[in-house]
Amino acid sequence: MIVDQLILPLLMVLVTLSVGAYIVAVLDRLMAGAFGAPRGGNVWLAPLTRGAWLLTQHANATEAPDWRAWRLAPALYLALAAIGLAVMPWSASLVATDLVTSVVLWGSVEALATVVIFLHGWSANALLTLIGGYRYVALGLSYILISMFVLIGVALPAESLQFTQVVASQEGLWNVLRQPLGLPLFLIVGLGMTFWGPLDLADSTDLAGGTASEVSGPPRLVWDIARAAMLVAFSGVATTAFLGGWLGPWLPGPLWVIVKMLAVLSVLLLLGRWLPRLAPERCVTLMWVVLLPLSFLALVWAGAVALWE
Repeated sequence: MIVDQLILPLLMVLVTLSVGAYIVAVLDRLMAGAFGAPRGGNVWLAPLTRGAWLLTQHANATEAPDWRAWRLAPALYLALAAIGLAVMPWSASLVATDLVTSVVLWGSVEALATVVIFLHGWSANALLTLIGGYRYVALGLSYILISMFVLIGVALPAESLQFTQVVASQEGLWNVLRQPLGLPLFLIVGLGMTFWGPLDLADSTDLAGGTASEVSGPPRLVWDIARAAMLVAFSGVATTAFLGGWLGPWLPGPLWVIVKMLAVLSVLLLLGRWLPRLAPERCVTLMWVVLLPLSFLALVWAGAVALWE
């Protein structure tokens, strides 16, 4: 009983976190090579080599930081990614935590991520880290609102806030077709919340690394793994909410989830390499003036479709 209720769900999350973060690193290096950037050694071994190197490095220290918050922030961000993966179903019966309010819990993860990312930048007591934290806060609320509107949209046809019911509601038609604006908007939220590619404003190169500019050694490794793990969690939620989760012919449900997650991850990493990074002021305008109204339109569309059905 204890194995079924505690150990197996924990193992599911831990394996998905570790393997998923490694796959993100490998795929990102493959994308870099496709766009002409140097891969930096063997594409399969380089992530492991860099991780081992960071483990042996000295952890940097700034003047008078908030030590507890600074060291805890990367672990908290990783924990939030784990929570997201815990509510993602692999089949109708294979899910670590099948909450009836799993959609709401994921919304809480997105909100708490804003706090943790700002904490990471503020607690170092350094200029560039603080600017990176404030940059993210300026956009974090827009990410939360966009995600909230599109996820309410997928909950309407399911008449439930439970991810397993959201998947079951897509038996006849996936939400990516039923609500065509939902998945693109949610992928933008994923890029923004992990500050990846064109929306990398919190840890950008113009800030010498932003919130992570003063982080080195094992804390930097945890921070990098947490960003990759959050990207995996987003791909899992996107698969669940818009791509029918475990639904599909011939293959077992968990294999369909893996295939769809890899497809979403590939799209996210491709966009990260292909699109240029936006200036902060243009990004704020894009989120609040263009994408937020579009997300509300997506919600209205979802409601109209749900009533029609």
